[in-house]
Amino acid sequence: MKRASLPVVLLALAAGCASAEPPPPPVQGGLISTLPIGTYSCEMAGDAGGLVGKPLPEYEFHIVNASAYKAGGIRGSYLLTGDYLTMTGGKLKGLKLHRIKDTYLRKVEADGSDGEMRCVRSSRR
Repeated sequence: MKRASLPVVLLALAAGCASAEPPPPPVQGGLISTLPIGTYSCEMAGDAGGLVGKPLPEYEFHIVNASAYKAGGIRGSYLLTGDYLTMTGGKLKGLKLHRIKDTYLRKVEADGSDGEMRCVRSSRR
């Protein structure tokens, strides 16, 4: 079998690249992403003399697939753009969280700052 010369190979590669369409522009706020599936438990920070954290079961949610969660038995939807999560439907609709790590979130306050409430993935199921 005869090998193609280097200029022919490079020309073929360049022609393939030239016909490719440019990628779509990014969504405002960052790339769309998803959270790892699992249960996220939310709490307020504790103090040195008491509990490590004060559980907030009314904010607990479970990511069930790429864009859906369940809270209090009600299914809802979420949108994760960049590092900001917005609950767009369901029991927690309107809640905004800032993703610090894949499994660690902080509530976003009205002024845009990170609040005291934190949510951490407590189980993978």
